[in-house]
Amino acid sequence: MEKAIELTVSNKMGIHARPAAMIVRVANKYGADVIVEKDDEQVNGKSIMGLMMLAAGNGSTLRFVASGNDADKLLSEMQALFERKFEES
Repeated sequence: MEKAIELTVSNKMGIHARPAAMIVRVANKYGADVIVEKDDEQVNGKSIMGLMMLAAGNGSTLRFVASGNDADKLLSEMQALFERKFEES
């Protein structure tokens, strides 16, 4: 079963290498598959390079679509990560 959530990038620098690595770390903790969408682009949520290629700056909205085991847990932890602004100011 597929679950989805839309999250807005609110850290000043957007999704650069460090936040991308944090997203991948969360995604890899769970058995679910995750796709990240921005505008008309889709990337694997477990790919640092894919996430960086989205060029998601401050204010960008990303849609996370998770399917499989632990999809709810994955999306919940992803939302918390975005709310903490990737531990950046």
